[in-house]
Amino acid sequence: MDSQVRASLGTWPQRPPGSVASPKQPGTWLRGRPDPEPVLQPFLKYPGAARMRTLPDGLWLHFGNDPAEPYCDILCIEACCSLTNLLDKRSRFAPSTSSLLAVCPLPWLLAPAQKGETLPRWRQIPLIQAEPTRHLSLPVRDIRVLYGLKKSHYNGFAAHAMPHPHEYFCPMDALTDVRGAENPAMRALIERASATSSFMVL
Repeated sequence: MDSQVRASLGTWPQRPPGSVASPKQPGTWLRGRPDPEPVLQPFLKYPGAARMRTLPDGLWLHFGNDPAEPYCDILCIEACCSLTNLLDKRSRFAPSTSSLLAVCPLPWLLAPAQKGETLPRWRQIPLIQAEPTRHLSLPVRDIRVLYGLKKSHYNGFAAHAMPHPHEYFCPMDALTDVRGAENPAMRALIERASATSSFMVL
């Protein structure tokens, strides 16, 4: 199931489907995971942790514009084939007093974002002003997580559980659908999972 989800997410665009430009996120979106090309992909970690990494099934990064105040926002997508798997993955993104870092490996920064392109990713990230020589490690400002659940788990969770403010849920079929990025319901869900959703007026 995970491989089916990753294959489907690999066709999604560089900007999460349904997300719109806003004053809260004026920078650049790039898909970090999955990458159809064999390149070292971005991952999440806590400061000082050399081994413990989080590798979401899907990861989109929004890079800020200001080199003096570097940060990124992330949208993660996780396929959960069991309730135990859901609980484990939810614990990785639970609110914490520790800061989370998004690490963009150097080969990923130097590679093009799309097959057939020549422009390297780092040139599309405004806060990088010169060709990088090492990985880019950024503090995560905002986290949104979309969990895909099997239908029976989804129905039970929707009926009885209460998600945290950063959590969103969809049936697994919506993630394995090869045209999932065009699904109006998926686009509307991701639009709601935005940094603007908490504000009456911007």
